Amino acid sequence: MSQPVLSLKDASIYQRENLILSKVTVTIQKGDFVYLIGKTGSGKSSFMKTLYGDLPLLEGEGEVVGFDLPTLKEKDIPFLRRKLGVVFQDFKLLNDRTVKENLLFVLNATGWKDKIEMDQKIDEVLDKVGMKTKSFKYPYQLSGGEQQRVAIARALLNDPELIIADEPTGNLDPQTSVEVMQVLQEINQNGNTILMATHDYALLLKYPAKTLKCDENQVFEVVQKTV
Repeated sequence: MSQPVLSLKDASIYQRENLILSKVTVTIQKGDFVYLIGKTGSGKSSFMKTLYGDLPLLEGEGEVVGFDLPTLKEKDIPFLRRKLGVVFQDFKLLNDRTVKENLLFVLNATGWKDKIEMDQKIDEVLDKVGMKTKSFKYPYQLSGGEQQRVAIARALLNDPELIIADEPTGNLDPQTSVEVMQVLQEINQNGNTILMATHDYALLLKYPAKTLKCDENQVFEVVQKTV
């Protein structure tokens, strides 16, 4: 039996002293594609932040990519994040650097040294998201969909065991959302595990997958109705 990429048991998630999610029990296996849905303010972002060490896990058990969340130390967080790829709604690209320089920045920050290996890795991840020919462009020269593809490429740089995508299509029009979703689907089919927060229900219908819902301080699995 393979080790789950993510497991939470009776985990309660707080922001300061406010209880956001209570007694969450969730398991995600390697290779899964999982949606996280729920209204704005239902705790999706707090759930995600707990996984990448932005919020401490104060109650319950939790393990992500081999790191124990309740005992996670400040100094361990960079190592945890190297095993995760995080994709944000607003891309978070550096506008004063080209696509390639954005990716080099991450590789330098995470300890890569060999220039040839770095160049190869950048080519490889840009190729996966169909952006290999745009590496010399600046983010402001790209469409929203292209910027999100670059953000996905950036998340792939360190071969993450889990990709956390927080509303990755939230700022995109429907057609571009589908294109970005197709990229995520391909990456998942190549073996990457993905947890994606969204409130784009059209995508859930088009690409059904295991779905977790945040509602009234709980997280539970919902069974999608097949039409």
